[in-house]
Amino acid sequence: MSEKGRVVGRFAPSPSGRMHLGNLWSCLLAWLAARSQGGGVVLRLEDLDPDRCRVEYCDQVMRDLEWLGLTWEGEVVYQSRRTQAYTQAFQELEEQGLIYPCYCTRAQRLAASAPHRSDGLSVYDGRCRRLSPQERQKLAWTRTPAWRAEVPDREVVFQDLLQGEYRENLSRDCGDFILRRSDGVYAYQLAVVVDDAFMGVNQVVRGSDLLSSTPRQLWLQERLGLPHPQYGHVPLLLAPDGRRLAKRDRDLELGQLQQHYSAPQLVGRLAYGAGLLDRPEAITPEELVPLFTWDKLPREDLVLQ
Repeated sequence: MSEKGRVVGRFAPSPSGRMHLGNLWSCLLAWLAARSQGGGVVLRLEDLDPDRCRVEYCDQVMRDLEWLGLTWEGEVVYQSRRTQAYTQAFQELEEQGLIYPCYCTRAQRLAASAPHRSDGLSVYDGRCRRLSPQERQKLAWTRTPAWRAEVPDREVVFQDLLQGEYRENLSRDCGDFILRRSDGVYAYQLAVVVDDAFMGVNQVVRGSDLLSSTPRQLWLQERLGLPHPQYGHVPLLLAPDGRRLAKRDRDLELGQLQQHYSAPQLVGRLAYGAGLLDRPEAITPEELVPLFTWDKLPREDLVLQ
C-alpha cells in the first residue's frame, strides 16, 4: 500500500522479449515523474499470456532496468500469480449483470465491428449481447466463449497529465470489450485495474498508444469501487520509417544498444528526446530528477533518426 499523499508510479512491462528503446523511454519518464514529486515506482511483470511470456524474459527485464539505473520499491508482482484476484473482480462484475459470453470467432468479430473514431481499432457491435438463452446454450455445445463487459452509452472524461482533456463514449468509441479470453486468460483491461489498486499505484505514466484504453479502466475502477490514479500518456518513439517499435522486430532492443552506448549515454539520449537536456550527453536517472517537468515533454510521437 502507498503512503497517503505520496506518489507511487509503476513499471509494467510485458516479458515477451528483450525491452526496446521505446520501453526504456516510457520506464524512464514514469520513474522521473514519480521521483520528481518525492515518490517512487513499483514493478509489475505483465506475464498473463503463457504463449508469449517466459521466465527468462522476466529476469532480463529486471537486469535491464537495474543496468539503466531505474530502481523500484517493494516486491515484484507477477500477473501470472494473481489469477484469484482477477477471478474475484470478474465475479463482482458478473453479480452486477455487466458480463456476457461472446461466441464470435475472430472473423465474426471483425465483420461485426465498426472503425474506432481515432485509432482505427474496431468497435464490437454487441451481437452476442443480444443472443437469447436458447441461442447461447446451443452455441455453448460447440464453442468456448470469451467474456465481455457490457458498457453503457456514457461519456467518460479525464484530464491527462500531458495530453490534456480526453473524452470517449464507451458505447460508441469503445464498445463491449473482452475481460476474459476463451482460453481462460484474463484480459489486460481487467488485470491492470485490479493490480494498480493492489499495488497502491496512484500515477500511471505510459505510452500514448494506451490513451484510449483509459476510459475503460476508469469505468471498471468505478464499478469495482477502486481508486482512480492520475494518468499521463507520453509520445511513442517511432522507427525511422515511421513504424512503431516492436519486440518481434527486434527494433533497437537493449542488447544491441548496449554494444554502442553506456547506460548514462543512453539515458542522456532519451532525456534529450524528452526535452530535458539541450544536447544528448551522458547522465544518470538520479541526476535527471530535478530537471523533470511535464511542460518540457513533447506531445507528438518522435521519429528516431
